Amino acid sequence: MLKTPKWAAAVVWCAMAGAGLALGGCASSSDATSILNADPPEKMYADADSLMNRGRFQDAAKKFEDLDRSHPYSPEARRAMVLAAYAYYKAGKGPEAIASAERYVVMHPGTKDAPLAHHIIASSYFDEIKTANRDQTATRKALEQLKILQSRYPDSTYSRQAENRIRIAEDSLAASEMEVGRYYQGQKNFVAAINRFRTVVSDYQTTAHVEEALMRLTECYMALGVVNEAQTAVAVLGHNFPESKWYRDAHALLTQSGYTPNADSESWMTKAWRAVPKFGLGGPG
Repeated sequence: MLKTPKWAAAVVWCAMAGAGLALGGCASSSDATSILNADPPEKMYADADSLMNRGRFQDAAKKFEDLDRSHPYSPEARRAMVLAAYAYYKAGKGPEAIASAERYVVMHPGTKDAPLAHHIIASSYFDEIKTANRDQTATRKALEQLKILQSRYPDSTYSRQAENRIRIAEDSLAASEMEVGRYYQGQKNFVAAINRFRTVVSDYQTTAHVEEALMRLTECYMALGVVNEAQTAVAVLGHNFPESKWYRDAHALLTQSGYTPNADSESWMTKAWRAVPKFGLGGPG
């Protein structure tokens, strides 16, 4: 019997190994195709919606994301993107909700679900609002999104819901400015304190903190000897809040030093309050 040369056996072995690799490659290709050819988008959407209805929000979010990845050009994909954000929000996953919603507004600005996406971002940040003596980054981001809702989508349900939240966010920011301003005033750093109180008077005029801010400005300006600004602060306070205890205190401080309220037309306070529709030196109107 003829012996098979060693080189021939090696060729046969390599051929068999190559065939095995080819079969393995086919299997891998088949697996990849199977992953890409997932369930139809309408079924994936229905499955995700079912998970939402059963309160399995994180699972629903992942299912909506799978739909978007598997069928990015399907009619269901765009809606799935914003619903993934909503599901993450319901699951208490704020950062994930914000990321998904921000992706939606970047890719689909001005669409039917854009107000919902902004609402999700605003709500996620709003839930993180902290007390006045804590960092207010989340408050500022929530306020930014709430104002976008009001300005770009004034007729949306979410815009109407945003009004009360805007007041809460602005009140929180004003309270934070007052907290820091009072600290600087206590340290006799009157210029730094004035900058904080000025922000309240200029930017948060509809909050309850503006009355105290005007009183504190009176104190700080009198301490620095800037009498005309102190007079203006008391004049603005008296015209707009004549029954306020802060006005009584500010007026007493001014008159004890021999001065009377007088609004300087060139003061930043006079200009700031004239720019507000509901308020001015003529009183509420």
